[in-house]
Amino acid sequence: MTETNLPRNTSELLDEIDREWSALMNEVDLLTPEQMTMPDAGGWSPKDNLAHLTEWMKILLGYHMDKLPSHQVVGVSHEVTKDWEMDVINKVLFERNRRRPSGEILDEFKRVYAGLVARLSVTPFGDLMKPRFPDDPEQQPLLNWVLGNTSGHFAEHRLTIKKMLTK
Repeated sequence: MTETNLPRNTSELLDEIDREWSALMNEVDLLTPEQMTMPDAGGWSPKDNLAHLTEWMKILLGYHMDKLPSHQVVGVSHEVTKDWEMDVINKVLFERNRRRPSGEILDEFKRVYAGLVARLSVTPFGDLMKPRFPDDPEQQPLLNWVLGNTSGHFAEHRLTIKKMLTK
């Protein structure tokens, strides 16, 4: 989503998030139990993609919105999150979740999503438009992280799952 197309209020934000959530869940609903655990060329199954999305929604809530220390939110040592190296963090998150059953992953995914939507519903939109980091020269609003860890991320992983289904 470009800067000029950012949601202008909470209603637009929630509509956008819900649209991508619904599209993702439509893809997930097409999966058989076997497909849910079938890894792609990179070694990630749809279940792993959902666990990944869940973890990043938790990071959005704990780190970006509540401003808790990143390592505390992720549940790792400070060294793992200090430079925000996505490959390092994502590997830790993958290993943490890869042996969990699909049903458990899906239940948590839905639960975290519902909690996040409830939280966004009561968060003043003006707060989402404030800079996430006070020292950010670009003064990027928290809204960018909300979109990046919800609708944008859902769309990315929906396409990954869809690609797996078409092979």
